Amino acid sequence: MSAVETATAQRPRLVLRSAEFRRGREESWRELDDLVTRVEKRGISAVSAADLQRMPLLYRTVLSSLSVARSIALDRNLLRYLESLSLRAYITVYGPRSGILANLGRFFTRGFPAAVRQVGWHALVAFLALLVGAIAGYMLVSADEAWFVGFVPDDLAGGRGPSSTAAELRDGELFAPWPGFVDSFIVFANALFRNNAMVGILAFGLGIFAGVPTLLLMVYQGLILGAFLALHANRGLFVDCLGWLSIHGVTEIGAIVLCAAGGLWIAQTMLFPGRHTRLESLALHGKGAAGVAAGAVMMLFLAGLIEGGCRQLIDNTTVRFAFAAVTAVLWLAYFTLGRRRSGDGPAS
Repeated sequence: MSAVETATAQRPRLVLRSAEFRRGREESWRELDDLVTRVEKRGISAVSAADLQRMPLLYRTVLSSLSVARSIALDRNLLRYLESLSLRAYITVYGPRSGILANLGRFFTRGFPAAVRQVGWHALVAFLALLVGAIAGYMLVSADEAWFVGFVPDDLAGGRGPSSTAAELRDGELFAPWPGFVDSFIVFANALFRNNAMVGILAFGLGIFAGVPTLLLMVYQGLILGAFLALHANRGLFVDCLGWLSIHGVTEIGAIVLCAAGGLWIAQTMLFPGRHTRLESLALHGKGAAGVAAGAVMMLFLAGLIEGGCRQLIDNTTVRFAFAAVTAVLWLAYFTLGRRRSGDGPAS
């Protein structure tokens, strides 16, 4: 038999093979398609308990059909239909049963506090790096205010520097009049959030490089903080400046420290993967670290609102310290007493 005759003889068998493939399985596909469509349109309550138990079996049947269809190269329309049905069925069978708001509620009531509890010593290391920088910045600027220009970028200095007088710092900064709702809570708070969020995300992301850049960034942030305190201390405004910073600093600095802690957690999983490969360890622990950073970014949003508006609305140093103390207690209680349930915390 010639090659042309052989190909001609085989062609009908391929058509019959495809038709037979569909005939033996199409009923289960249509059944699953109908169940998935009902759930998509009317919710999980639209199907009975027996149908719910049957859906995973039908889903696995469709996956098996898709695998066979790919191996024998059936028509593209059938492949696309089976791929689409498999994806829809997967989301229906294994997808989340709650909405976005419910998931956010669980994250902020259980997930975020649980993640923070897992990075306790990482947060301590990050805070110590910040503290070292703050002490160094304070000592250097106290001795020579020319260091202030080197440590503090112009956009953060806001015109403040060695030439600033005590009256200018006190009346134009520490106890400046409240500029109004729009300038405080919209314009200024938005700029603060963007700047702080950039620092926090950078501190988290740099953790992948063994955590060293994260620690250096924390030291640098400490240098800026120490330089500001020293500039005001040299003019007899140390306590007022500390109160001015503390009202939002508890939330803001705490959030940046947590971002850095998440970065250090990433570094630990990369450097000490244990029995896993580094990639497996990163996949295992990365979700928890990302949860810390995501929650910390929301803290920075709150810090922006406090700094943008409440800081100038409260023009008394004692009240500012009291506000900061209450904020610290609330955050400590939130992270310590956040609801603990098995399976709610991040992967570890």
